[in-house]
Amino acid sequence: MPPSEVISVELAGALCELALETGRQLGVLLDRRGQVDHVIIGDASKLLLPDVGRLRAAKGRLRGLRLVHTHLHGEGLSSDDLTDLSLLRLDLVAAITMNRAGTPTQLRIAHLLPDNPAGKLWTELEPRPLHRSELDVLELIRSLEEELFRATGAARRADGKEAALLCHVRTRLTPRSEATCLAELRELCRTAEVEVLGTIVQRRDRPDPRYVVGRGKLDEIVQRANQLGAELLIFDPDLTPGQARALSEATELKVIDRSMLILDIFAQRAKSRDGKVQVELAQLKYALPRLAEKNTMMSRLTGGIGGRGPGETKLEINRRRARERIKRLEQQIEQLSRRREQRRSLRQTRGLPVVSIIGYTNAGKSTLLNTLTAATVLCEDKLFATLDPTSRRLRFPREREIILTDTVGFIHDLPKELVNAFRATLEEVVEADLLLHLVDVADPDFADQIRAVEEILSELGVAKTPRLLVFNKRDRIASEEELARRMRGTSALAISALGAESTRPLLEAMEEALWREELIAEAPAASSPELTGELA
Repeated sequence: MPPSEVISVELAGALCELALETGRQLGVLLDRRGQVDHVIIGDASKLLLPDVGRLRAAKGRLRGLRLVHTHLHGEGLSSDDLTDLSLLRLDLVAAITMNRAGTPTQLRIAHLLPDNPAGKLWTELEPRPLHRSELDVLELIRSLEEELFRATGAARRADGKEAALLCHVRTRLTPRSEATCLAELRELCRTAEVEVLGTIVQRRDRPDPRYVVGRGKLDEIVQRANQLGAELLIFDPDLTPGQARALSEATELKVIDRSMLILDIFAQRAKSRDGKVQVELAQLKYALPRLAEKNTMMSRLTGGIGGRGPGETKLEINRRRARERIKRLEQQIEQLSRRREQRRSLRQTRGLPVVSIIGYTNAGKSTLLNTLTAATVLCEDKLFATLDPTSRRLRFPREREIILTDTVGFIHDLPKELVNAFRATLEEVVEADLLLHLVDVADPDFADQIRAVEEILSELGVAKTPRLLVFNKRDRIASEEELARRMRGTSALAISALGAESTRPLLEAMEEALWREELIAEAPAASSPELTGELA
């Protein structure tokens, strides 16, 4: 049939005649040359499409097939028709309506849309008489693919950034607000240099055991990802290994969760040997239960008939190698931990107190270290800019010295693989004489962040270590009244880590906390000029 026509009058008449005779929907999949690729026989109300493979459906491309089928009772396109159009990225879908005599009357046509402000996935054209349909299908498809290519940003992402669709699942047990969770996930993506194209949220009593989301929402996710050109799905909360596999198979997209995203950020930012070893260990522990393969026919683990054979499968070899690598990395971390213990012992023999700056990620810990000690630690307005602890000496006006340590930032629901792998690094927190709990007071969710840090400190067994609560970034608060409201009910100090002058009360509080008994017996505190000169 002519490639530029939706369907010829002759083929449409034959389909309607057979549909009337059998009482079933009949359909054909036509390629762009006008040839019939599949003939499909359904029941009275629907068709079940065959597996048509990936064919042309790359980024910004459609499938190269159009579905044309009969409707027995004059009804328009169904939700199943439109879902098939979107999920399979068909060139278009068309329904032929017929009268009681089996004569074709009208064509109902729908095709996909590029991303648009209304969020529509497809559009339905006005019904048109079959014998007077003047639609040029090839021209429609050509112009549509051009728009889809531009909308998916295939040319825009020439810098190598991956494009992602964020999927947030809320249950009645989710403690934080939807806006907070999505904002933090977006910030993690920005740090990982992932481009966020859109978000999808589902609210459920409990996660679906197979797909986390419901089947209908899964179809919506695939349709939206196709429309936006997303090649990566990022789920929050974390997925089980089975859920990750099922989602990857169902969507044919790369699927990761929040923990995997955090691990990737750590892998990008690890610079020291300690950091690289700890990140690799965390990644292996996370990936080990997720190693899988579809064909387990040759596995010796099954035993019995068919289970005896040439030896280990590739899957079993990968798992064994991963366990061996984990064991070697744990030994390396133990050696590195002993070296750090020796350095700490040397500091203790010199009688130098250790103060660790802790807090939620991106609270300004590295900036505070630089301001107090004139260090040059990397500071970025991104999450997890610091992975490796950095220690510097800080001298007080009374010729006292301390070791001030910058530590890795905490975050809500920190993956347990990371906590375990970075336990050696976090020893700096465990051994500290005083903790400076730094809080970004300008963040609207600072109270939740404080609670998250307190929970992690309890897990580390340092809940009873003396600490000072310090509210940072006071310069970002619009008024003193708003700052006072946020500090109400706390004994926190308000500072701006960017300015040395605002940190003077913090230095005095640190000195009092570390040498309280000596200060009571000594003369009055040193004068302000002396303190200012020390900071300068």
